[in-house]
Amino acid sequence: MKSLSRMTFGLASALFASTAISNVAHAEDLTLCWAAWDPANALVELSKDFTKETGIGMKFEFVPWTNYADRFLNELNSKGKLCDLIIGDSQWIGGSAENGHYVKLNDFFDKEGISMSDFVDATVVGYSQWPKNTPNYWSLPAFGDVVGWTYRKDWFANPDIQAAFKEKYGRDLAVPATFAELKDIAEFFQKREIDGKTVYGASIYTERGSEGVTMGVMDVLYSYGFKYENPDKPYEMEGFVNSENSVKGLEFYKSLYDCCTPPGSSNSYMGEGIDAFKSGQVAMHMNFAFTWPGLQKDEAVGGDKVGFFANPAGPNGDKFAQLGGQGISVVAYSERQDAALKYIKWFATADVQKKWWSLGGFSCLKAVVEDPGFAASQPYAQTFLDSMAIVKDFWAEPSYASLLQASQKRFHDYVVAGNGTAKEALDGLVADWTEVFEDDGKM
Repeated sequence: MKSLSRMTFGLASALFASTAISNVAHAEDLTLCWAAWDPANALVELSKDFTKETGIGMKFEFVPWTNYADRFLNELNSKGKLCDLIIGDSQWIGGSAENGHYVKLNDFFDKEGISMSDFVDATVVGYSQWPKNTPNYWSLPAFGDVVGWTYRKDWFANPDIQAAFKEKYGRDLAVPATFAELKDIAEFFQKREIDGKTVYGASIYTERGSEGVTMGVMDVLYSYGFKYENPDKPYEMEGFVNSENSVKGLEFYKSLYDCCTPPGSSNSYMGEGIDAFKSGQVAMHMNFAFTWPGLQKDEAVGGDKVGFFANPAGPNGDKFAQLGGQGISVVAYSERQDAALKYIKWFATADVQKKWWSLGGFSCLKAVVEDPGFAASQPYAQTFLDSMAIVKDFWAEPSYASLLQASQKRFHDYVVAGNGTAKEALDGLVADWTEVFEDDGKM
């Protein structure tokens, strides 16, 4: 889920790719709509093979993350014909299915022998299904993503730093197995001097305007036992959203923000986190997996200096992580649906998906990610596998924007502004979400 995010990483090059392709395209070509970021550049390169094989040209409409949701949801709601294919956020699936924006793909999948069982199960549920956990498919999993962590591997390996940590905590400095250990590490590095520079413990999500603080808080709350609703009674949230364990998780997140983040971290999301890590400011960095290839290649902090780890466990041993990523759909208002379906068929093949991974795309095809050589194919590949195995996602209801606005306010007011208690914040969130679902006639 990154539908409302403030992301500038790779923007200039992605926009250049979009413009360059569009200027030479023809009226009969397909237009694919997505966000302007580094993976979009990889898709432009990948799609050249589709044109060679089919003769169908490709245009690309890439929009910065700051405008991504507004631009394309307005396009869909107005039944516009700009996009033949769209890589839409996971949270759009409910509204796009119920409002008729996406072509239902079941018959096409059956005809072409495309099986959803060939894709990572969590991505099928997260990107393709509506209603959730039913065999109704509105997209093909396109880009797997999940929140995880990068860390300064070189700092962790420094003998002097290791000795100081062991003296203080009585254990070796290593990748944290629990959130409690993660906080110890963050506190240890906070305001420590390394190579003549003051550094800080961790960069975490706190951004208020779109979805940032929600993605960060939920990434922790899941492992503390948070549940969106009663598993036996949909939309019953009392005692689940605001359970005792959920309260402890929210208190932990605030304590991590208070103790261990860099100055000026009150409105931080993906771009700010990348900047904090690349500038050598922080020992650990919460962010979506799509950032890992760029950080691995970074001249200042990449290579042997950077390491990756999946979300650690909560106090009861539970381990979950916030799902990101998107599926690719055929827009119901397109006048080139047959050609768009040919692209879906092509994109679903194993050879294309293998190349997608090699170019920097995060494939969701089991034949790629379960290949014996996958884990060793990139330094972050095993962490990606470990993280995708433990994902959960935010509401994908048609009213998700209202649900998200409520969580953004409640979490930011408590975590960053310090207003009230964690229990009050979660009680308020139950009330907010209940009102949304009552207005939708679901309660």
